[in-house]
Amino acid sequence: MTTLFEAEAPRPLADRLRPRTLAEVLGQDHLLAPDAPIGRMVADRRLASMVLWGPPGCGKTTIARLLALATDLHFEPLSAVFSGVADLRKVFTEARKRREMGKGTLLFVDEIHRFNRAQQDGFLPYVEDGTVVLIGATTENPSFEIIGALLSRCQVFVLNRLGPEVLELLLERAEKAEAKKLPLDAAARGALKAMADGDGRYLLNLVEELFAMKAAAPLDPAALARQLQKRAPLYDKAQEGHYNLISALHKSLRGSDADAALYWLARMLEAGEPPLYIVRRLVRFASEDIGLADPEALHQALAAKDAYDFLGSPEGELAIVQAVIYLATAPKSNAAYKAEGAARRAAHDTGSLMPPKHILNAPTRLMGELGYGAGYAYDHREPEAFSGQNYFPEGMARDSFYNPSERGFEREVAKRLAYWAKLRADRREGEGEA
Repeated sequence: MTTLFEAEAPRPLADRLRPRTLAEVLGQDHLLAPDAPIGRMVADRRLASMVLWGPPGCGKTTIARLLALATDLHFEPLSAVFSGVADLRKVFTEARKRREMGKGTLLFVDEIHRFNRAQQDGFLPYVEDGTVVLIGATTENPSFEIIGALLSRCQVFVLNRLGPEVLELLLERAEKAEAKKLPLDAAARGALKAMADGDGRYLLNLVEELFAMKAAAPLDPAALARQLQKRAPLYDKAQEGHYNLISALHKSLRGSDADAALYWLARMLEAGEPPLYIVRRLVRFASEDIGLADPEALHQALAAKDAYDFLGSPEGELAIVQAVIYLATAPKSNAAYKAEGAARRAAHDTGSLMPPKHILNAPTRLMGELGYGAGYAYDHREPEAFSGQNYFPEGMARDSFYNPSERGFEREVAKRLAYWAKLRADRREGEGEA
């Protein structure tokens, strides 16, 4: 219950503009519209347990509170950061008492991914028997952070990052609430939305700062940047953001899009990713996605590592940029990558087959008597420096693992392999005639 003094206390703009109905929530119509999944639940007054996954400031807490209101459930909020087992037991005990009186409980757990596995296990019986309707909020991928047993009892809903159009609506709401316009020109208004980076709460906090400044004239983007602190990019080097961005870089390189690759590289460097982590991925990429289509690619990636080791930041980062451009614009082939996989599968399937005796050395008399090395043809003494002998194990049919593309240097490699295959076939044919 709000006291008289609390009602008179100043409240942040973001709190004052918090939606009072689900219809006022912006940017999440794909979930909350009457014909959307959560909207249909509300219409049926049948709320399932769920996990709301989305970036900060997209409305997770507000939606949970409004869902409780719309379905006449008692709203019980908890933060996984500040709560422990004792808090959970108390909540479940009170929820059971409430249920006996015919009142349901919506348990909202903010940052649910911060509960450990044992704590998450503790939810299972109470969610299973309907003691609580659980709504967990998380900024992290639930697949990695929430146990499978709990996920199987919840529906996962992905909330959208707030786009420029939605952020503009928030600005208009703020101006209406304050009965005045923001002291910004059109370009600065766009820059303000970019600063928020999809976070509505952060945007309204910036707006509150601007209203408090009482600027004499509209600010341009440069003046705005001087007045306000830019929001740090959303990026956790140990979590999904880290893997999403390195995946975006890798796939942009594979798609030969140098500009997109440079953008994702810049995003990672801006967020503080260790440059040598990026270079390790570039070295891997050079073999996995380029290979012998351009053998120089691996040299370029390793040279970027050496240059960065020698120069450090920020000078050494230019060598990484150079490597990214080289790899993005190089001809692509995954033939070496596929060859490795095929050869490994064959090695696994054939077990411990011995090499043919003619390609084994015979350092002892016994080994010579057993036929080790007998019949080996020294290729340099053969016509075309090619004997065409069999180097696969006896009892294993010849296989083809490496199939070069027709791109870059691999076109030349393909010609060599075709030439040797013809010589091999001709010599087999000649041996048959003999």
